[in-house]
Amino acid sequence: MKISEVSKKYDISADTLRYYEKMGLLPNVKKNSSGIRDYSEADLGWVEFIKCMRGAGLSIEVLARYIKLFYLGDSTHEERKNILIEERKKLIEKRDAIQTTIDKLDYKISSYDKIMSKKEKELLR
Repeated sequence: MKISEVSKKYDISADTLRYYEKMGLLPNVKKNSSGIRDYSEADLGWVEFIKCMRGAGLSIEVLARYIKLFYLGDSTHEERKNILIEERKKLIEKRDAIQTTIDKLDYKISSYDKIMSKKEKELLR
């Protein structure tokens, strides 16, 4: 699959895909005899994984380290697993912080509704 097709399919710019290659996130994208990138099914799997992880806030550096270790083979299994565990922990902490903020906003919004309801009743008297 050509870079323009991958870009469209995953809603990622071609520049971003080239950047991911440069940073080691997509190290094995082959080029055809004309020098045009030809993404394999495996490459597409990595694009999908990277897009998901980046969307959740994982850094390029963490992903590059994980992918580098992946290509080093089975001897890196535990280290890769630990990276995923640590990133999951960070995401859970972030989710909890977001939930706390949502709860505070819900309280404030509810308070505004109560105040407005009281004001409306006063106006109707």
